[in-house]
Amino acid sequence: MELEFHQLDLRYEHLRRRVPDREKRLLASLALLGQQMPIVVVGGEGASRVVVDGYKRVRALRRLKADTVLATTWELAEAEALVCERLIRASGGDDAFEQGWLLRELEGRFGLSQQELGRRFDKSISWVCRRLSLVTDLPEQIQDRVRRGALVPHAAMKYLVPLARANREACLTLVSSLGQRKPSCRQLGALYGAWLAGDAKQRERLLGDPWLFLRAQEEARRPEQTEKPPAQQLLGDLGALGGICRRSCTRLRAGLAQRLSESEREEVSRCLLQAKADTTALFQLLERELADARPEPTHGHS
Repeated sequence: MELEFHQLDLRYEHLRRRVPDREKRLLASLALLGQQMPIVVVGGEGASRVVVDGYKRVRALRRLKADTVLATTWELAEAEALVCERLIRASGGDDAFEQGWLLRELEGRFGLSQQELGRRFDKSISWVCRRLSLVTDLPEQIQDRVRRGALVPHAAMKYLVPLARANREACLTLVSSLGQRKPSCRQLGALYGAWLAGDAKQRERLLGDPWLFLRAQEEARRPEQTEKPPAQQLLGDLGALGGICRRSCTRLRAGLAQRLSESEREEVSRCLLQAKADTTALFQLLERELADARPEPTHGHS
């Protein structure tokens, strides 16, 4: 069936995070091919349909100024539909945050106990507790950045959650100081490690400008590039020249010349003349310069 957008209840949109690259690919696909897969809704006639699956498609179709969206209805209660949808895409790459958001919604909205949640998802109570604590310990402002794709979920779970448990204000300050730029998992790990190892002043500087700290750390790791002495540079050039000559000889001995086309032979001949002129000039200059640079005998001097 086809539904208009005002008939859709998007109450569970916050349970899924946004990945900008995926949304761009979906937008391009819908613009080219149209909607191929219906969204999934629950709800009866005459009422708003609650969207269970297909939030990316709804956002993309709205951007494309579509009038309606193709939908299919599941004859299930909301809670059952949410559980079923999660189990269907269990191998689809949803992360621990999305799992935690769903568990919190099922616990809070539908009153499902942790034991019941574990049974329905075929998981242990410990798994349920860990996911729930994940979305309880991390401040909501930071979770919103994860939803919008501004923070890598794995990095947030590995570094920001323990930081929030140790010092919630420090965690909020750090993320605020990062601004709109998206740090990598490695960068967040470096910031968390430096915060753990630093004293009060070092932590204050780090939280004030984390990008400055990362730039300084990158510069410290970068090896000093010292320019080689001129003699070493000349020896390196001559060594490279000799290596090129030996490699070309090996190819020619393997019969490369016999496999060349007529146009390739003409091009090789032209390059050969140029290379011969260049190397001849180099060898003559080297012989002359080295001869002139020899020390003169001193027995004739007064």
